[in-house]
Amino acid sequence: MRNRQSLTVCLLAGAALLVAPMIAQAGGTIKGKVTFNGKVPAPKEFAFGKFPNVEFCKKNPSKSADGETRLLKEVEIDGSKGLKNAVVAVRDIKDKAWMGTFKKAPSQEVVAKLCEFLPFTGVVVSKGQFKVTNDDADADDPKSKEGVLHNPHSFDVLGAKSSTLFNIGLAKKGSSLQKTMKLRMAKKGGVVRLQCDQHEFMQSWYLPVTNPFFATSGADGTFEIKDVPAGKHKLLVWHPLAAKNAVKKAIEIEVDVKDGGTVEANFDIK
Repeated sequence: MRNRQSLTVCLLAGAALLVAPMIAQAGGTIKGKVTFNGKVPAPKEFAFGKFPNVEFCKKNPSKSADGETRLLKEVEIDGSKGLKNAVVAVRDIKDKAWMGTFKKAPSQEVVAKLCEFLPFTGVVVSKGQFKVTNDDADADDPKSKEGVLHNPHSFDVLGAKSSTLFNIGLAKKGSSLQKTMKLRMAKKGGVVRLQCDQHEFMQSWYLPVTNPFFATSGADGTFEIKDVPAGKHKLLVWHPLAAKNAVKKAIEIEVDVKDGGTVEANFDIK
């Protein structure tokens, strides 16, 4: 898979001064759009009948026309080829104080809903907390009335290497787990994968970050990161399909952020 990136820099500070008084502003904004111009892969297919809680999991809207197959759409684009679920992050800042705030509070909260982990992509902080909550229960099934059993299994992944971070069953609706993420491969470009051992089609991915300057692209591929410290920064865009097992395969560019200004960074993935 080849990656191509384009960067358009647009400073709006001058225009802002025409309509606002001269007020000191801390940092600037990075905004833009991530597009996907490659061949969109077909969704992965999983027969509902091969997994537990068949009728309940069929309530998930991502399924075949006959309702018998779960479709896992790893790449989602809109009419303008905007790519959803790409994570854009500033990579050259390590904010230890910010990272330390997640020793007790979760840096990422994931919900199992209708047999799907949400969000599909997000972030994780090394040595920070990570939380997963089960929101599923099937009132029509006596065995699952109090909860549909999900078994979140997370992996520290780098290329062909992977190791388990946690593997814990959540049997009841409202039950949750919260674990410290000791990411041994994050410095080398590793990422985190989450999968349910009960329902293989429940999969999601998380990028390790070291500062609060990140965003996830919306349904139209756009993103915005505010209050970025002024200066030149390395900006990375990562998506599970484009760089599934290693950050080093992601696109990285340089942006120059000005106080009170806006830098436009557009990424084109093939």
